[in-house]
Amino acid sequence: MPHTTPACPQCGLENTYPDGTQYICPDCAHEWPMDGAAAAATDEADAGDGVVRDAHGNALADGDAVILVKDLKVKGAGATLKKGTKIKGIRLVDGADGHNVDCKTDLGSLLLKSEFLKKA
Repeated sequence: MPHTTPACPQCGLENTYPDGTQYICPDCAHEWPMDGAAAAATDEADAGDGVVRDAHGNALADGDAVILVKDLKVKGAGATLKKGTKIKGIRLVDGADGHNVDCKTDLGSLLLKSEFLKKA
């Protein structure tokens, strides 16, 4: 039986499921409406406004505190940042490959993707 739900527009993974009138990606916690036209309009609006948004669509600003929504393996450190870890005093940057949040953690200074964070 073929996979009928679309891949996540945020992370590209196909582990999505329908919930009411929305699709949900359990990997990055992105939610979007089942109506394709509304989803495309939402993605275009988010992409064009230049605002860095968290996993739930809230705008982030310099100095905000955030919480990880997913365990993140840190390459080169041999460690993992656990889901629920609170990070204070973020700084928004224009990093490579979508890494747009600069922060200090127990593992040192890191660049993270805002799609794996939620505003605290």
